[in-house]
Amino acid sequence: MSGLTDIDRALLLRAISLADNCPPSTTAFAVGALIAMADGRVLGEGWSRKSDPHVHAEEAALADVADPSLLAEATIYSSLEPCSTRASRPVSCTQHILIAGIPRIVYAWREPSLFVDCIGDELLRAAGRDVIFVPELTEAAREPNLHLFGYQ
Repeated sequence: MSGLTDIDRALLLRAISLADNCPPSTTAFAVGALIAMADGRVLGEGWSRKSDPHVHAEEAALADVADPSLLAEATIYSSLEPCSTRASRPVSCTQHILIAGIPRIVYAWREPSLFVDCIGDELLRAAGRDVIFVPELTEAAREPNLHLFGYQ
């Protein structure tokens, strides 16, 4: 498993900031995601509800990638652990990542069981993916979602 680099930290912070673009919702998290190469070149970015009310950030980032052949060497950065179960669609973000062949996942916040029980981290690791959870950035990722927990 590779360690967290300065580029990783900067890109994860950028993914977290993308969550600020999310249309408000009381039934879904505000999440930002981006996909990048090891040198920091961003291939795609997205956020929850970017193109429709049910799109997740990882889906939007994948849809933004112009050259999917690069995904086999890319990292996806997400403010929230990729979902393993969805109420709105049959394919989870964990499944999308596995299908796309992305080998490395970096995220800031374990998904709380507010809407569904999530085991995205475990499923990705079990599939042999390099998963890096960055708990010191959890509070920043949680910030645009405080209203879901009765704050703000």
